[in-house]
This record gives sequence, structure tokens and C-alpha cells, in this order.
Amino acid sequence: MKVALVQMRSSREPARNVRDAEALVREAAATGAAYVLTPEVSNIFEPDKARLRAVIRSETDDPLVAKFSDLAKEFGIHLHAGSVAVKAADGRIANRSLLFGPDGKVMARYDKIHLFDIDLPNGESYRESATYAPGEEAVLVQLPEARLGLCICYDVRFPRLANAYAAAGAEVLTYPAAFTVPTGEAHWHVLLRARAIETGSFVLSAAQGGEHDGGKATYGHSIAITPWGEVIAEAGTEPCVITAEVNPAEVALARQRIPALRNARDFTLKSI
Repeated sequence: MKVALVQMRSSREPARNVRDAEALVREAAATGAAYVLTPEVSNIFEPDKARLRAVIRSETDDPLVAKFSDLAKEFGIHLHAGSVAVKAADGRIANRSLLFGPDGKVMARYDKIHLFDIDLPNGESYRESATYAPGEEAVLVQLPEARLGLCICYDVRFPRLANAYAAAGAEVLTYPAAFTVPTGEAHWHVLLRARAIETGSFVLSAAQGGEHDGGKATYGHSIAITPWGEVIAEAGTEPCVITAEVNPAEVALARQRIPALRNARDFTLKSI
């Protein structure tokens, strides 16, 4: 399966993001890719939470969702909106991954499970859960060529999710992201390669990259990694399209060489 990863630099203006995303998806489809992935928050990159709440729409009214449905049908591809920020039922925001089938219909939805809540040593705190509603369900999707486990950004720091997907038969793990530059420089490659190696899975991540409206920067480096942990495609920080080949036979071979999934055992923990 030929895959394409779309790297974006989403802005605070949804209409502009739809235009930019459409151009890049068209470029990706022209490569012959059967599956195209875009980054986290493809529809809007808005650091001001009050403005974000005011601007976003429901999934059914979001213009990028409508455009992606049309593009998937036009090109007959699986088009994966890595995530879009949409209104959730409880009044908060859903960070939602949407996978469109070749008929233009949404065939899978995944809401980001793990949210970034932290209390810093200097007394500051950050609560993503105050704005976003967490997902409760992991989603495994069967494509004609491979089975996908859907994740979003911060999920990469939780190997239990990746292992659950792999144990259930996932051959590809997707991590659309908007990593900050400091955490990207420190952890991006090692985390994504670790998830690939420990599960014997392909890992695909389409990322936000560069300096966005308001001066906030994201790390970029959209990446495709084999089940053996090898990087087979990687972007820089500019908006672009990269491609790679995903062969499920490589998954079977990696899991045969290192049968970690089969060798895993339950255990108890004793504290002394």
C-alpha cells in the first residue's frame, strides 16, 4: 500500500486551512497513494481557547470535514483527517480523527484518549481536559491492505495503547501530531521508533510544522517508520507531502524475529 503523509502549518483561519489541505491532498493523491494522512488539528490551529470555542463547529458543519469527504470520493482513496477540533456533546471540544472511505463516507471516528494535564514545579498548571473531552474507545480499522490503529499525538507516550492495538491485529499505527519544538527535539524520533519496534508495526505520523499565527512553532518531521524501527520517509518543517510503501508482510516478519507480543505475560507487582 502506498501511503502519503501531509505536513501542514494550519492557521487560525479555517477557510485558509481548507484551501491549504485541499492542495496538499491533491498533491498526495497524484502520487498514487491509496491512503493519505493529515496532521492533528488540520482544520484550525488556535492557541486562544476562548476564540477556539467561538470559531469551531460541529462535525457535520465543519468545512474541512465536508471537503475531505468530497476529496476521498473524487480520488477513490482512504483519506484520514488526522484530527479536527469540533464541538463535543458536553460543551467541550473533541480532538477527533476521521477516516473517510473511497465513497466519501466517514468509516471511523477516534477521539484522542490521552489529554495533557500537568502541574509544573513553578506552580503553573495546564489542563487540556478543561477544554477537550477525552475519548473512551480505541478504534481499529480494517483497510483492504492493512489494519490501522488510530492514535493522536500525546497518545504516543502511552505504550499500552499501541500494544493493545498490535495484540488485536493492527499492522499500522497512526500518530497525527502537533508536537512542540522542545519536546520534538527531545522525544519525537525515539518515541515513534519505540512504538514501531515494540509492537512490530508500521508507524505513520503526519505533523504540523513551522511557525504558526501568533508565533507558536511546531516540530514538523512527518515520518514513516518500519516495524523494524527504520525511518523510510521524513519531512523537514515546511508544508509538504512525503510517501512510503507499507507492506504487511514486513509486520509478520518483524513479529516473527522478535515475538514480544506473543511472549508478553501478565504479572503481579510486589512492593517491599
